[in-house]
Amino acid sequence: MEYGQFCPVAKAMELLGEKWTVLILRELHMGASRFNELQRGLCLISPTILTKRLNDLADAEIILRKKIPGQRGYEYFLTEAGKETLPLIKTIGEWGMRWARGDIRDSELDVELLMVYLQRSLKTENLPGNQSIIRFRFTDLEKLNNWWLIVKGCNVDICLEDPGYDVDVYFTTDLRTMINCWMGDETYKSAISDKRLTLVGPSALTRNVQHWISDSIFAGIPPARQI
Repeated sequence: MEYGQFCPVAKAMELLGEKWTVLILRELHMGASRFNELQRGLCLISPTILTKRLNDLADAEIILRKKIPGQRGYEYFLTEAGKETLPLIKTIGEWGMRWARGDIRDSELDVELLMVYLQRSLKTENLPGNQSIIRFRFTDLEKLNNWWLIVKGCNVDICLEDPGYDVDVYFTTDLRTMINCWMGDETYKSAISDKRLTLVGPSALTRNVQHWISDSIFAGIPPARQI
């Protein structure tokens, strides 16, 4: 897409303005580096479009594409130009929290995206021992309603099938409530008090969830209508 203008905003949008491009950069900033990791965070994107956007970003030297040693496929890393998009993405997110979220539709409540975010939000150093198992059960979902986060050291894996380990903390709730808590729209304590969230596990972990699960970086930004 070309705008035919010398304005730096126009030139930047020629590189960043295509659909999905900024969200791909969001995922790269959050730690994704492989094609399947990007797809997991962008579940509605087609493989064809994702490939094209990655190629475009690589051609513009916003990302660097590297062959995975001994495997098929590539890893993708932000260049200096790519890293400098982080303040832009944060500003877009802050603007979105204030002005664009409105009432979130049920169709926008994406459990796969939530679990990827929760995986990335675990503060593993604040969990006891070398292994912890966190189970989530979403009472309002017919499919994809049971999830496990498996923490081993500083690594966190997502599992849709029972890994067979003893569970340290059980979350039982509906999807909207869990998203609201992680986004900072409501507190875990209020959801528990209203009986929309049940936490089972050692009180050292359940009484202060935010000690070991970080909130969204956009938590605490109120919508404009509340200001």
